[in-house]
Amino acid sequence: MNTPLKNRYDFVLIFDVQDGNPNGDPDAGNLPRMDPETGRGLVTDVCLKRKVRNFVQLTKADDPGYNIYIKEKAILGDAHFKAFKDSNIPTGEISKKEIPAGSQELFSDLALPEGLSIERNENGEGHLLVVSADADKNDITRWIKDENPPKEVATLIKAALKDAKPRKPTAAETEKGRTKMCEDYYDIRTFGAVMALKSAPSCGQVRGPVQMTFARSVEPIVALEHSITRMAVATRAEADKQSGDNRTMGRKHTIPYGVYIAHGFVSAHLANQTKFSEEDLKLFWNALISMFEHDRSAARGLMATRGLIVFKHDTALGNALAHKLFELVQVKRKTDSSLPAREFGDYEIVIDRAHVPNGVTLDVKV
Repeated sequence: MNTPLKNRYDFVLIFDVQDGNPNGDPDAGNLPRMDPETGRGLVTDVCLKRKVRNFVQLTKADDPGYNIYIKEKAILGDAHFKAFKDSNIPTGEISKKEIPAGSQELFSDLALPEGLSIERNENGEGHLLVVSADADKNDITRWIKDENPPKEVATLIKAALKDAKPRKPTAAETEKGRTKMCEDYYDIRTFGAVMALKSAPSCGQVRGPVQMTFARSVEPIVALEHSITRMAVATRAEADKQSGDNRTMGRKHTIPYGVYIAHGFVSAHLANQTKFSEEDLKLFWNALISMFEHDRSAARGLMATRGLIVFKHDTALGNALAHKLFELVQVKRKTDSSLPAREFGDYEIVIDRAHVPNGVTLDVKV
């Protein structure tokens, strides 16, 4: 049974990390993310949502309606075609043409129109010109006329168009596809998604009822870099070079300790649009509480949810401002603040229960 959501919720998530990297920054050599002006650590909303998705995928793997759209090694276009097929909506056919080796550089300099894309060949060698299933042949033909690309490019595109059998879905069909995707994929009806792909029929855009902020550490963090040694090498040549010593040096980034706070919001109005239900919300709370228990790795150290404080409004619109509610929850130092904190016992969660406004119910889940 799917019980419609009738209340707005705002929540505070508190978690900590010890001797780990909660969210590495790929643009900074995988150093822990931080605010450069304050030194406080950051964990992105995308990182937190990934852990929720993993928890749902782990606990609801065989349950219909709880598939995950954004998951490892997923091919998003396949999900779109399946949604249209299950909804008995006809789709076009993708057309692919191999790009000759001598012409690949010509395509790399072009901004192709909507409906055309380049993808790598399945064997990893060479590239393919792809005409999407919902491409507009007239638009592509006009693009060739207006842009006047090199003759080899124009000839290949025209050949691909000749073989292609695209069909652009109507607005009503796109809406049906969107509804089906919300029914089948938990993360779409929870967080939303932009489902307009060049290589698959469009399922529109979904605004998710659940949104989260970046998590920010309570105090500045210290990013440490550790040298690590692997007692093996990858190739015989490396072994010969080291005369059999067979050592490989590496780097690992951690922070000694940090407590992070993230904030989140649940909209009843958007939930009714995506059919996000009370049962879905209960699963979401469970995911926030237990997601670190199923996401262990040496790189992340010891992570745990230390607090989940939920404010439930009596109405769908809400009875108080979110930021005012968040100010009622504070994480404060219990020990000497001049010394570095190294465990959660150095902090305490302080909730100002006396100032919770009328029309709002406080629920401390952790």
